[in-house]
Amino acid sequence: MNTYRWLTVMCLAASMPAYASSAFKPIELKDSEMADLRGRYVMPGRIISFGIVMSSTWTNAAGDSITANASMQVNSSTVTPQFYVTTTSTVGNGSTPNTGTGTVIGGSGLGSGQGVTQSVRAAGDGNTANNGVDINVTQNGLAPANIVQSGQALVAGQTITGQSGAGQVSVSAKNGGLQMAILANNNQGNVVQQIGGGNVLQGTVIQGNSNFVNNLTQLNVVLGNNGLNNFAQNLNLNQLKGLRTPGY
Repeated sequence: MNTYRWLTVMCLAASMPAYASSAFKPIELKDSEMADLRGRYVMPGRIISFGIVMSSTWTNAAGDSITANASMQVNSSTVTPQFYVTTTSTVGNGSTPNTGTGTVIGGSGLGSGQGVTQSVRAAGDGNTANNGVDINVTQNGLAPANIVQSGQALVAGQTITGQSGAGQVSVSAKNGGLQMAILANNNQGNVVQQIGGGNVLQGTVIQGNSNFVNNLTQLNVVLGNNGLNNFAQNLNLNQLKGLRTPGY
């Protein structure tokens, strides 16, 4: 009986190195592959919250304004990601601005850019336009408390609209992303902002005078330390550490 047990143990011991060597055999990576990996590695379970906030505002020379806001927050309790949209407007105390006479032509290629594309084109005087993309990453943080998102839920194929003396705004869910557009009254211009398919686009065309336009897209990521002691994740960390002599 003892001989049988020893033979069993020896067979198991002999098989373990072969299994381990096949499972954890190092794989040489090409420089091009390493370039794609740099800055893109996030451990499983590290992202505990992800949110998107988009807003566009147009204010004309009379002080009339129209604003659209869209937000989405995803965390461990989220069942289905959902954008919520609100539109607001204010009435200015100035006189109705003169019809814009400027002309902006071309720019058809701006919508086919990859990554972040930002454009401001103006054919008037005294205008101000801002395009902003912010990426906020918080480490060792806590997921936000259950956020009660306000506004109207946006579903695929739907368009939510609003209007004021400054113009009309529309927010649409299409092509797997979100598009926000403003058409200003009195031929003052237009603005479009969209995110989706790995691209962010912010474009402004101003044809009148004394307008203020502001576009903002904000990505908020919260990283936590949950599960860092997990054996499988530590194996991944050790393999990453071995990619360079001093570690990472």
